[in-house]
Amino acid sequence: MKLETRNSKLHIGIDLGSRTAKFALLEGENVVRLAAHDTITFYKRYGRVEGDDLILDLAASSLFSETEIEHAQITVTGYGRNTLNLRGAKVISEIRAHVAGALFQTGLRDFTLLDLGGQDSKVAQVRGGRLADFVMNDKCAASSGRYLENMASILEVSLEELSSHWEEPVRLDATCGIFGESELIGQILRGHPMANLCAGVNMTLVKRVLPMLKRFPSDRIVLTGGVARNNAMVRLLRKETRQEIVVPNEPQHNGAIGCAFWGLGLEARE
Repeated sequence: MKLETRNSKLHIGIDLGSRTAKFALLEGENVVRLAAHDTITFYKRYGRVEGDDLILDLAASSLFSETEIEHAQITVTGYGRNTLNLRGAKVISEIRAHVAGALFQTGLRDFTLLDLGGQDSKVAQVRGGRLADFVMNDKCAASSGRYLENMASILEVSLEELSSHWEEPVRLDATCGIFGESELIGQILRGHPMANLCAGVNMTLVKRVLPMLKRFPSDRIVLTGGVARNNAMVRLLRKETRQEIVVPNEPQHNGAIGCAFWGLGLEARE
């Protein structure tokens, strides 16, 4: 497939996250379809490696029709993009995909992007619709969605329950996810109410991303990634930063949508 010779209104965006693979189909500037699968399961069922190329059998996955795959321009980003090329697709960086998705979903041109993924966090400064600067934390999962999952497991609550508490948070100071688990267990033994323990977990994640956000001051933060579904995080971020927090309609699919939008010729619009 020669992507550069295509002139299609169909654009497929793929965000191969470390935990979840997200897919988006755009026809023109309309989102036609969104889908998500566990990344490892998806690779096992529909993926293989040939040389340095990753081959995904998108037709067998039933995510897209053969006609859509044949005529769509495909753009991909995500975990592993630096070591594997998806054959037949254009590869872009995660940060550019997420910025493009935020531009498409919100229509905003000036903001700070905070993307909280499964195993990393990203903050980007966007000015005039362009990526101006960014910083990432991919060395420690303590500032990612994985941290919330682990803490919810220790508290024996669902992520939905965890995300409903933000008031009177129990203080948790450990900066490491492993040490944080031990600290949380200690606070459980001290008899703190479950609601305050959940609030403390959410507040801890907010405190870990605040130094990144302070590097790029802005009146508005666009929050993306699965963690954006956490209502407590949104409330706490608004309280701590005193900034407007904007959550797009599809925060978890933002990277995939951004990839598809990039295929529409984003660079020409900037």
